[in-house]
Amino acid sequence: MNASNPNTGQPKLRVIVMGVSGCGKTTIGDLVARELGVPFLDGDSLHPVENVAKMAAGVPLTDEDRWPWLATVGTQLATAGDGGMVLACSALRRCYRDAVRQQAPDAVFLHLHGSKEVLSQRLEGRSGHFMPPALLESQLATLEPLAADEAGVVVDIAAPIQQVVSAALSIRGTA
Repeated sequence: MNASNPNTGQPKLRVIVMGVSGCGKTTIGDLVARELGVPFLDGDSLHPVENVAKMAAGVPLTDEDRWPWLATVGTQLATAGDGGMVLACSALRRCYRDAVRQQAPDAVFLHLHGSKEVLSQRLEGRSGHFMPPALLESQLATLEPLAADEAGVVVDIAAPIQQVVSAALSIRGTA
């Protein structure tokens, strides 16, 4: 039985906005959280400094680098309170999503999907982020789309932002 979000009367949601760098996890996640009336947290803020330094140097993270971070992401989501939360986290592989679900079993995933061309354009136009465009290839190679048995939705990011947010809000039907 799902509890209701006291702010909206809707079932509480623990949403992970997932996808490769440049797909809009932070922007869309923040807008979706506002629409749902729940807090938003960017999972990048939970990375240890060693992970950030590796990525900034153009070195892809290993699974060993990711496991503690994913546990923290799951814990943040699980302890978000009765209203739920939207949290941005790449969650590129099924085993990473499973690690989050160990802490927050009711998590649902919003996969922001885009073509390599759209993603490259966005990364080239972005400044002030530790993730260099050079790591896009490794992220795309790592990405495992949501499986049929995983709660969530896939949204194409090529549409205008309001359409992406509207499509993303279909996540409500997955709780």
